[in-house]
Parts: sequence; C-alpha cells; structure tokens
Amino acid sequence: MRFRLKSRTVLGLAAFTLTAASYAQWSNPAQDVPAYHPSAPLKVSALPPILSGSKLTGENFQYPWQVHVYQQVAKVGNVVYQLPCNCRCDRALGHTSLRSCFEGLHGTECSTCAKEGFYAYQQTRLGKTPAQIRAGIARLDYEKIDLDKQ
Repeated sequence: MRFRLKSRTVLGLAAFTLTAASYAQWSNPAQDVPAYHPSAPLKVSALPPILSGSKLTGENFQYPWQVHVYQQVAKVGNVVYQLPCNCRCDRALGHTSLRSCFEGLHGTECSTCAKEGFYAYQQTRLGKTPAQIRAGIARLDYEKIDLDKQ
C-alpha cells in the first residue's frame, strides 16, 4: 500500500511538472498583450454601440468622469477598437478590445478602462495613430491621468 501511494504521488507530481513546464514554454508574460484588433473595423454599424445619451445615467454614473469618458470614447470608437485593455477584461469578460468596455457598464467601474479611454481620446486629438497609442498603453502612460480632473 505504501509503495502504491508513493508511485501515485510520484506520477501525479510528474504530470503536474510536465503540465506546468508546457504552459511555461508557451506563455511569456512579456509578450502577453491583452486582446485588441490590429486595424479599424470594416463596418462600424455592425459593432455594438458605445453607451450614450440617456443610458449614461443611473447608479453606475455617480461621478462626472464616468459620463465624460463614455462621451469621449464614443468620438474615437474606431481607435479604441484597436487598443488593448490592461485590466485584462479580455480574460474575465471576453472583451475583444478597449471598445468592449464601453459597450456596457464596465468602463464605469474600472479605473484602468476609464484612464485608457481618456488617454485614447487625448492622444487621438494630438494626432497619434492607434499603433502609437497602443505603445503608450504598453508603457502605462495612461496611469498619469487623474479621473477627477477629467
């Protein structure tokens, strides 16, 4: 009995080690970029709308910046479609880009999404391309944004 228990333990440990090693081989945190689209959508009308108008009221919109970020993101919808979201909502919620955060209420409750949304709008107004904005997001430039001053 003792031998059988040890062999199961050894086999289980070996299987765990092989599994962990195989994941480590294929996942490089430095290359782990959240989901985004590399180019603008072909048909904007086919995408779910960014929340706007009367949908920007209620208990989820308690602070002025929450309404303001949705309004700004709506102006650069094609750009935010091409940007990743560093809160990793692609894993937790199945989002496909930063734009997804503003098609529902997630952008109201996540400061990462909100700051990235403001950042995308500001950088677009400065003439930056989506690729340049992605690079800024990768550098975490959006973290300098103070939501209460937007």
